[in-house]
Amino acid sequence: MKNLFKILFLIPLSLLALSCTDLDEEIKGDFTSDFDPANPGVGIRNNVNAQSPSDGLSAAFTRLLNGTANHGSYFSVAEISTDEAVITQKGGDWFDGGIWLQTHQHDFNPAQGGINGAWGDLYGGVTQCNILLDEGGLDAAGTAQVRMLRAYFYWKLMDMFGNIKLVTTPGTDVAQTNRAAAFNFIESELLAAIPDLTAGRADYGRASQGAAYALLSRLYLNAEVYTGTAMYQEAIDAADMVINSGNYSLSASYADVFAPDNVDNVEHIFVAPFDESTGTGMNIAQFTLHYPSQLTFRLQQQPWNGYSTLEDFYNSYADGDNRKENNFIVGPQTDLDGNPILDLAFDKADPDGAEINYTPEINELFPNGSRQAGARFGKFSFKIGQGPEMDNDYPLLRFGEVLLNKAEAQCRQAGNWSAGVDLVNQLRSRASATPFTTMTEADFLAERGRELFLESLRRTDLIRFEQWGAAWWEKDAHSNPDYDIMPIPIEQINASASEAFPLSQNPGY
Repeated sequence: MKNLFKILFLIPLSLLALSCTDLDEEIKGDFTSDFDPANPGVGIRNNVNAQSPSDGLSAAFTRLLNGTANHGSYFSVAEISTDEAVITQKGGDWFDGGIWLQTHQHDFNPAQGGINGAWGDLYGGVTQCNILLDEGGLDAAGTAQVRMLRAYFYWKLMDMFGNIKLVTTPGTDVAQTNRAAAFNFIESELLAAIPDLTAGRADYGRASQGAAYALLSRLYLNAEVYTGTAMYQEAIDAADMVINSGNYSLSASYADVFAPDNVDNVEHIFVAPFDESTGTGMNIAQFTLHYPSQLTFRLQQQPWNGYSTLEDFYNSYADGDNRKENNFIVGPQTDLDGNPILDLAFDKADPDGAEINYTPEINELFPNGSRQAGARFGKFSFKIGQGPEMDNDYPLLRFGEVLLNKAEAQCRQAGNWSAGVDLVNQLRSRASATPFTTMTEADFLAERGRELFLESLRRTDLIRFEQWGAAWWEKDAHSNPDYDIMPIPIEQINASASEAFPLSQNPGY
């Protein structure tokens, strides 16, 4: 992004104190005002925290911090390509060569930087796992941990890029394989790792049998997409291994699952253990909030005013569903003293004027998206006074998703979308949403979206529900099955040209 003129937007409120208008809308600005703990996850990279095991595996597991919750890599591609997130071009800001506009509109090409960032970060994780396994010295439990982690990285690569290289030894090269072969490898690695993983809850930032089974439930739920063969009973069985283990449960509070102090939440099965000092790489506050929102949370650095959600996705939540209040920041914004925050470079056509008012509706994708438009991301809530790096651990696998995986597999297996209603209602009950008596396929997809917002699963879900090519705001419908997987980055193809097994581009690109 190019934050041209942003210095003009943040001005001392003592000079421009104005009365705040229309404060009937929700102001989500002080809900963490009395919260400023030292994150229990501090020191994860250096194994100095009592909760972080000194098992010699941190070099591999900290690779989960790359691209998971920051801009320009896997998170960006997985989210901006869906109907739940967008980066609008705001004049000269956030154009970035048009790559995020293209991503939103499914105009994918191999030269887009975010796609290359995703590939590089994920293979970086694979490489580190391979190095640890090749060096030897790991006991059976450590070997199982690394194999499960490598399977997770390969699941992301297979899901996003389809035709990948399954490298298992450092410094070696192998031929590119197809999705079905990658599926079989990932499944076999997880099944092989399970006996040597802990049957209980894992140490902080590590994997357990529950993590392997949770990933298997996700893998099997998508098996028909990956291999052409449905595996719904296998998805149910894997989910049941998690559910019946007694190690995990729904958190009483949805908000607590994603909060800055969410270390070892009862719903977490496998997490990316972020820390504002030593486990860095989570920048959601920076890339979603408007520049003057620095004053709302007393952030140490000014935000970038990039990401927001689509109006239709925001409106998919009923009023009274507490996930709506938790997941989004809307309405007039103030500093911690209740004074309005101002943007001197506001859009002259904006009826709210200089006072920041996040509106769910967005005027246009480009070239002049309103700087105040779009509900902003509040799901991973912000600490007052936080730096650009956040403390919130990012759940990669959690109990709520496992319930939804089992429910969907039951529905698909039965040919009846109401077959999983009881499991879905566990989540809706927690959210104070009206329970379903019956469900349709559209109901179920919308419920997954509401529950799993910003967890980088929406792209995978839309493909499985055959809605990936549907039209949504500022994106036309398409029926190109090649777009179900992303292009292999051109940088990677060029770099492999002299290798024994050069990469070939995916079909359609």
